[in-house]
Amino acid sequence: MSAPRHGGDRVAEVLERQGVRTLFTLCGGHISPILVAAKARGLAVIDTRHEADAVFAADATARLTGTVGVAAVTAGPGLTNTATAVQNAAMAQSPVVLLGGATATILKGRGSLQDIDQQALAAPLFKWQASARTVGDLAPLVERALWVAREGVPGPVFVECPVDLLYPETTARAWYGVEPKPGERPPSLAKRLERLYLARHLRRIFRDRVEARAAAGAPSPPLPPAGAVARARRALARSSRPVVVVGSQATLAAGELDELAGALEAVGAPVWLSGSARGLLGAEHPLLFRHRRKEALREADLVLLAGVPCDFRLDYGRSIPRRTTLVAANRSEADLALNRRPTIGALGDPALFLRALAHGAPPSERREWLATLRRREAEREAEIERRAAGPDPARGVDPVRLLRELDRFLDERALLVADGGDFVGTAAYTVRPRSPLSWLDPGAFGTLGVGGGFALGAKAARPGAEVWILWGDGSAAYSLLELDSFVRHGLPVIALVGNDASWGQIARDQVEILGDAVGTELASSDYHRIAEAFGGVGLVIERTAEIAPVFERARAEAAAGRPVLINARLAPSDFRKGSISL
Repeated sequence: MSAPRHGGDRVAEVLERQGVRTLFTLCGGHISPILVAAKARGLAVIDTRHEADAVFAADATARLTGTVGVAAVTAGPGLTNTATAVQNAAMAQSPVVLLGGATATILKGRGSLQDIDQQALAAPLFKWQASARTVGDLAPLVERALWVAREGVPGPVFVECPVDLLYPETTARAWYGVEPKPGERPPSLAKRLERLYLARHLRRIFRDRVEARAAAGAPSPPLPPAGAVARARRALARSSRPVVVVGSQATLAAGELDELAGALEAVGAPVWLSGSARGLLGAEHPLLFRHRRKEALREADLVLLAGVPCDFRLDYGRSIPRRTTLVAANRSEADLALNRRPTIGALGDPALFLRALAHGAPPSERREWLATLRRREAEREAEIERRAAGPDPARGVDPVRLLRELDRFLDERALLVADGGDFVGTAAYTVRPRSPLSWLDPGAFGTLGVGGGFALGAKAARPGAEVWILWGDGSAAYSLLELDSFVRHGLPVIALVGNDASWGQIARDQVEILGDAVGTELASSDYHRIAEAFGGVGLVIERTAEIAPVFERARAEAAAGRPVLINARLAPSDFRKGSISL
């Protein structure tokens, strides 16, 4: 490829050189040169129907590939529309670079179209942000952004790219009006002075300079202290009832997950997986447990948290008794001691901590402890199976039965995108991810609406995977329009909507405690017709007997390249009663 021709091409050249393969966007005149140049350099440019979905897609790409996900949005409302998705990526510690358009450098603060103080907006949301002031700033800032996003505790970063820096200089000069027009009368003194000022500004912003190039690749993950590893190894050797909880942060090195799984096997302790770590040990590993975690934590004599903070998901640390030896490894100093100071704390990458811990870990006799946990696991599985095998409801299908049937139907290519409350919560108990990085949920922010964007990023990153969105009917409405994007970009995703005509997780407790369903009632809508309207396939499940044939039809249609939405009309369920989180 030839040398960059304009500012947008400079940005695209950095992305290409640093190995970025996909750019997610919603177009805007402020950023058009980046999009055109990225396409010319061989990047896949995938445009979405909402800016938040572009960032969600970049987030999913980052999680699945271990690289940086990149999105570009236009100025003003283009940026403000991304705020929730950016915060979701920040709390999920996902490395995302957001390229944002901005008004021309000469017009900032003067009432230009879509001009706001974007840097002030970005400051509380992003790990790092910067604004280009000259064309020569663009490449170094993008280089820096790609590095910072992955450094230490990963997170989203923002680079503001003013519109006049992205277009060719001849275009900017025409916008600025510095050249006399043919037949123009001699300009006044004021006009001449204005043109001199604008010409000087143009010379400054287009002045080239030697651009230092950052080294390709990624920052090295922070090593855990050897002393903490040694102390943890000794504590583990003494433990007869250990529990290991692994979170998303342990999966940041997407290419090294086999080594991480091997380390967990060598440690030999029972493992609970959360977030993106779900699926790390496959579906049926003898050390993998999915149920009754709180009970196990209460009885454990050692708990190891690998990339997991003591937030609401662990009852702010109260799930772990004070007498228990608490070992924690985390890249974040704040998360390492959040709500509960560990007995042994290792500030560093949790995957490297586990791998170091596994080396020379002495064997320990834990057959009785594992047998107890397996008995409880089997009891809970039997309860779920009895529920799934119960009589058919008078109307609709039981969600536990539906999702149990999905679990039996899924193959090793399945990648699950979880976007919902009650329906997804039920899926977490009934559907087993098949392989590492085969489950995407929003993370600690609990964001509804990730489904469409996550699925775009997932299918683009893994075109050979069978990507399923598990959508509650409430959350589905946030990104149903991305069915249009699936069709236009040839990304045959399968969406399963659990349609109970309700914000079920909220309604169940709201009605019982407060006696009113206000704000929680939805219509039993024909969501499948939206897929048909965009050129996809819409299917309906209304009876248990329809589940298997509809799943088969969905798989066949997706294999033929057509996105599918299955509208599953659900019967009322109390499976997750009392599930409001605080």
